[in-house]
Amino acid sequence: MTMELKGKTAIVTGASRGIGKALACTAASLGINLVIGARGIGPLTETANEIAKKYNVQVLPVACDVTKLADLENLVKAAKDKFGSINILINNAGVSSQYPFQEQPLEDLEKLAYTNYLGYVRLIRLVINDMIKDGHGAIINMVSGSTLCDPLPRNFIVYSSLKVGLKAFSKGLFWELRDKGIKVTSIMPGVTDTDLTGKLQEISTDTSRLMSTEAIENAVRFALTVPQNVCPLEISVINQQTPWTKPVIPFKQDHPGK
Repeated sequence: MTMELKGKTAIVTGASRGIGKALACTAASLGINLVIGARGIGPLTETANEIAKKYNVQVLPVACDVTKLADLENLVKAAKDKFGSINILINNAGVSSQYPFQEQPLEDLEKLAYTNYLGYVRLIRLVINDMIKDGHGAIINMVSGSTLCDPLPRNFIVYSSLKVGLKAFSKGLFWELRDKGIKVTSIMPGVTDTDLTGKLQEISTDTSRLMSTEAIENAVRFALTVPQNVCPLEISVINQQTPWTKPVIPFKQDHPGK
């Protein structure tokens, strides 16, 4: 039997644009109320209004920097104050920094770790006990298709190794909590055509090698709608001609957000 999703509540991080916005829309299309987080409250509020109007669900925007524990605590508190409980967590916020390791700025290491690993783990820790108390819950972590490569793609080794750790954590968490009704799913997407990749130089001479968000949306929809006694543990959604096999992001480039 599939869990009734209409009227449930989901937190989605990194939701103001790109993959996060697409996944928030996917959840809303299933009748799920949303608490969406991102650092910029302006774009986030615009996204919230857009989703609420289109899908007729409640959407609460909350400014949140996932590297800050206080922001994560505030995000969870706001969700519980508004909706009472949190049934679904879609961890999506992420940052990237691509350099040969010997050239990677030291300050980037902490930012990558706190955003792409600790931000996920700490937010899960903040919601998990309520999910256990309710006897059900779904956690979806956006990992990375780069974790499927061995060795990891060049100039992505810090980012990718953190995602390898997140993938291992997610699998271990499922086995630890499966008897408590908690589902944990890792999504491993290939390089996706979003604002982030659109700002990188010389992505690919053939943009058809970049995925749209549609396949990732379908993977998340699948994870949320399978029967209650089924958990898609890991879903790889990879470009048919994935750029990881021939890296399309060069060593020398302009880095978004710098």
